[in-house]
Amino acid sequence: MSLDSLISNTIRADVRSDKSYHVPDASGYVKLDAMENPYQLPEVLRRELGQRMADVALNRYPAASYGPLKERIRAKLGVPAGYDVLLGNGSDELIAIMAATCAHQDRRAVLLAPVPAFVMFQRSAQIAGMDFVGVPLKEDLTLDLPAMLEAIGKHRPALVFLAYPNNPTGNLFAADEIEAILRAQGDQGLVVVDEAYEPFAQQSFMPRLPQFDNLIVMRTLSKLGLAGIRLGYMSAHPALLEQFEKVRPPYNVNVMTQAAAEFALDHIDVLNEQARLLREQRSVLSNALADLPGVRVFPSAANFITIRVPDADAVHAALLSRKILIKNLSKMHSVLTNCLRVTVSTPEENAAFLDALKASLAA
Repeated sequence: MSLDSLISNTIRADVRSDKSYHVPDASGYVKLDAMENPYQLPEVLRRELGQRMADVALNRYPAASYGPLKERIRAKLGVPAGYDVLLGNGSDELIAIMAATCAHQDRRAVLLAPVPAFVMFQRSAQIAGMDFVGVPLKEDLTLDLPAMLEAIGKHRPALVFLAYPNNPTGNLFAADEIEAILRAQGDQGLVVVDEAYEPFAQQSFMPRLPQFDNLIVMRTLSKLGLAGIRLGYMSAHPALLEQFEKVRPPYNVNVMTQAAAEFALDHIDVLNEQARLLREQRSVLSNALADLPGVRVFPSAANFITIRVPDADAVHAALLSRKILIKNLSKMHSVLTNCLRVTVSTPEENAAFLDALKASLAA
């Protein structure tokens, strides 16, 4: 038996030609590449959480309804009255659920998004068997609304994804442009507003769910400070959630995640204060970066900042040599030529990054 023949006969060609999602090893680095909250819970809360986790029944499956966790999310995170949430193992699973639900068997469905965008939009479309259509942003990284509306009319997408604010650029698309896309989609397709960075943007379409039957709002607890537990949630008209619920795997959120999320939401004021500190540091870091010669700073409503430097590859390599890990965006899309993305962190880590960047630019 030939293993190569076995793989070619069984594995899809597009999967064989693709690469796995790469996560770089951050050991020994100041880690500023993944938009993580650098702050842990206070020691007293960590001890209390440890006891809560010790009492979790690991020998039992999760309660299928996730009632207590959903109740906390609805109460604490601004879900409109009469609306429920669907939970996922991070936002990635929610994106995959939506793509799988909307990938029609009788015709090739389309998932459309501005590009550059969160990479899982395109990857999930591919795996689900949908066609992905990317509409390039303008050179200033804002939304090209005429091009978006033209693409919607041409491709009639089942799903349009809009990250709000956008990853990897950090900017908020104009609310009236998102409204225009919702109206253009009408009853032919859905519009997903991905609000992963809502704690830092403090602007949301969640309260507007009752205005648009074709609107889905998706969020995650990762950026709020709980990246390690992998919990995403989304809300939409109850009739829509009912359909997506049919595709959600049973027990997709484990009992440890459930217990940790419930505990954290009971102390949401602590996480909100951490987000406030990061918003404050975002302004400090943006201003410091703008003072550096040869550095262009793009506006950010997220917990990261995208900059353009004279030579992104050289600067990125120099930062790595100084044990600073950020994201090199320069090969991701032409509008991101020579762009880098850095996570906003503590004053100490931000200062270390700035010192290393200054040295790297001078090298």
